[in-house]
Amino acid sequence: MLKNLADLLKPAREKGYGVACFNVFGYEDALAVVTAAERRNASVILSINLDMRQFMPLETIAAMLLQLAESATTPVCLHLDHTYDIETVKQAVDCGFTSVMYDCSQKSIEENIAGIREVVEYAKARDVSVEAEVGSVPYATGRDHIKSALTEISEALAMEEQAGPDAIAISVGNVHRIENAFVDIDFEHFQLLMDSVKTPMVIHGTSGIRHDDVQELARKGICKFNIGTCLRQRFGNSLRDIFEKDDFVFDRLEIMKQVVPEMADEAEKMIVLLGQ
Repeated sequence: MLKNLADLLKPAREKGYGVACFNVFGYEDALAVVTAAERRNASVILSINLDMRQFMPLETIAAMLLQLAESATTPVCLHLDHTYDIETVKQAVDCGFTSVMYDCSQKSIEENIAGIREVVEYAKARDVSVEAEVGSVPYATGRDHIKSALTEISEALAMEEQAGPDAIAISVGNVHRIENAFVDIDFEHFQLLMDSVKTPMVIHGTSGIRHDDVQELARKGICKFNIGTCLRQRFGNSLRDIFEKDDFVFDRLEIMKQVVPEMADEAEKMIVLLGQ
């Protein structure tokens, strides 16, 4: 069943679990994620990142994934991840996405708030949720221009009070696209944020956080966790195994019939980790 982000985050906050938000790069990825969610009777978010929307038009993505979300037996949100221009965000809203992230985190907090306020006004009229980022979560690879900046409590409060997003992504030591290492979360600063900010908060870069720390963040109130790297790694490793075992497998559907269960297994592990 298709839902917006606010619909998913309210019960997550009340019951103390996190909702998994998976970056997906095609129908097979999305099918694996929804399959895992249905096994657990869990809510889940299908997320489209910058690379995917540059590869495929938003209209095509929406047509491909909305029916899957609508026919799912569990709540599914279709989310546009980090997007830096407001017209693309509005286009996603018009295409049927039920959640959007307008990322103005590289600008001043005043510009960030103004941008989010405009998106909130546009999206709310269409029952679409909005995610903001305060502070800046850096990238291990691929986005060298993105700064690293801890989320300041005063700025998060200003965003909450002046723009009213449904969720705020925070920077507390987390890093996007960590592949073979783990980061150290600043739990002291995180707790100060939790004690001050009422808006549901989001962690990006979940694959690079130790499992114990992920569970602690979920228990302490993080409602949404963005996940990409571990799912991509499972996809790539599964393909390698298939080709190593059979030099003459060429049919895409036969290959994907073996890959999708592997990805579903990885997605399910993360859903369980977050408490669903």
